[in-house]
Amino acid sequence: MNGHRNHETIHGTTILGISRDGKAALGSDGQVSLGDMTLKHSANKVRRLGDGPVIVGFAGAVADSLTLLERFEAQLAKYPGKFERAAVELAKEWRTDRSLSRLEANLAMVDGHKALLVAGSGEVIEAEDGIVATGSGGAYALSAARVLVRHTQLSIHDVVEESLRVAAEICVYTNDHITIEVIE
Repeated sequence: MNGHRNHETIHGTTILGISRDGKAALGSDGQVSLGDMTLKHSANKVRRLGDGPVIVGFAGAVADSLTLLERFEAQLAKYPGKFERAAVELAKEWRTDRSLSRLEANLAMVDGHKALLVAGSGEVIEAEDGIVATGSGGAYALSAARVLVRHTQLSIHDVVEESLRVAAEICVYTNDHITIEVIE
């Protein structure tokens, strides 16, 4: 033993959200993996917050993500009806609070008007096309969603579902146990 500790990384999240025309949908797969072992097939990584006008999906360490969801919900209560302001305040708090700065997670957020990605480095990124993704299969789901939005008339729910299914076919850390929340 050289004193080096081997830490396995928990993987297994694909989050995809779409906001357009006053509607929003956000979904995730259900897989949680540790190294090359699947720990859970049906995790729910999607939550409605602020009495339902905002949907958040989380990727990363579960305990860290849940801590951030609680903090974000507090920001939504502090800034009712100001989804983007609440996200910016969360990012500031996350970046400057020592206890939060070590949290490993990303949050994808949608309401009927915006799609945001919030990261621990203090970034709040608004998706120009209203499509946001994160997690191990996020790039695959994002690519599929962009094609489906541009070239089909599918509902945003169906775009999220089909895009997550594409990610599940490609990413070994993504499965097809899909949870989707919609804002009409």
